[in-house]
Amino acid sequence: MTDDMPIGDIPTGDAFLDRIADRLAALPAVRAVALGGSRARGTGAPDSDWDLGLYYRGAFDPDDLRALGWDGEVSDIGGWGGGVFNGGAWFTVDGRRVDVHYRDLDVVEHELAECGQGRFHWEPLMFHLAGIPSYLVVAELAHNEVLRGTLPRPGFPRALRETAPPVWRDRAAATLRYARAAYADRGQATEVAGALAAAALQTAHAVLAARGEWATNEKRLLRQAGLRGIDAIVTSLRPEPEALERAIAETERLLFGNAA
Repeated sequence: MTDDMPIGDIPTGDAFLDRIADRLAALPAVRAVALGGSRARGTGAPDSDWDLGLYYRGAFDPDDLRALGWDGEVSDIGGWGGGVFNGGAWFTVDGRRVDVHYRDLDVVEHELAECGQGRFHWEPLMFHLAGIPSYLVVAELAHNEVLRGTLPRPGFPRALRETAPPVWRDRAAATLRYARAAYADRGQATEVAGALAAAALQTAHAVLAARGEWATNEKRLLRQAGLRGIDAIVTSLRPEPEALERAIAETERLLFGNAA
């Protein structure tokens, strides 16, 4: 299911990135450093953030990261809500934005084994409208470029292709049922808009999982799944029960007519 990617397989060609990676890799308990985000995918702009995964084993102390002296904010372990996304830091180094994400290797390896058996769980995460699947940390391994250390490079497990889509589609259907029962009759357009967005993103997770495609965030999820049609529905909302019911019905046709 996986191939290891050792040091040196990805030439960075960037002295800045090499220096940052060296400093992070030298921290106690850190076993690997990986470049993620748009720069790892080759879609970054000159001013894009540098997203770095800091993979540690055992007791990692954020104070060691603070001691590097970079300008910014460092969270404690669990500072981003706990779960598989358990904290990180935002820095400005030499005028460049550097985001560091903590990744506990014990947790990552557990989720790698779980998704290989088709198992995962859902977690809330700030700024993610649909929340995240626990296999998102495995998706990062598939997309990221390893700069220091060794990490697995997983493919998308066949078992997860079978189990994840119905879970996500059931969540989307339940979200829309609740919007119809709790919000539409009251003319609560804002709440309905939120439910439509969440249901579309939940369905997008289902579509990508059925294809065997990893997703690491929600930024391009709707486009990848072919569900940007939800924009027209959301922008047409009016705070009237009949209009909101129509919007929910249109969303159901859009989402559940896109079975992967």
